[in-house]
Amino acid sequence: VELVESGGGLVEAGGSLRLSCAASGTIDRISAVGWYRQAPGKQREMVAAISSVAGTTYADSVKGRFTISKDDGESTVYLQMNSLKPEDTAVYYCKVDLSRTAYDSSYSYWGQGTQVTVSS
Repeated sequence: VELVESGGGLVEAGGSLRLSCAASGTIDRISAVGWYRQAPGKQREMVAAISSVAGTTYADSVKGRFTISKDDGESTVYLQMNSLKPEDTAVYYCKVDLSRTAYDSSYSYWGQGTQVTVSS
């Protein structure tokens, strides 16, 4: 299974970006998807997630500005980021919890990360 992220870049404060994460390989069922970020010198934190158990959740710092969505048919996860702030600057990672076959347990897979830089 491979996760390929795209959509990061440099944007001015107040601007928007849309991140994509496409999963490929043998996939039977996706149970959860999420976006995380890690700024220099800080721990990785959850930004937004969708799971069959907890539904959709967002970090307080991005509520009302970011929207997570997924296209099950394409095994792709998106993060629409609006009203970006300099403090949103970080490397963004997608995480997908999936089972490769009907007999496998669910495992977490991570994307390679994409840099988002918001200038003031």
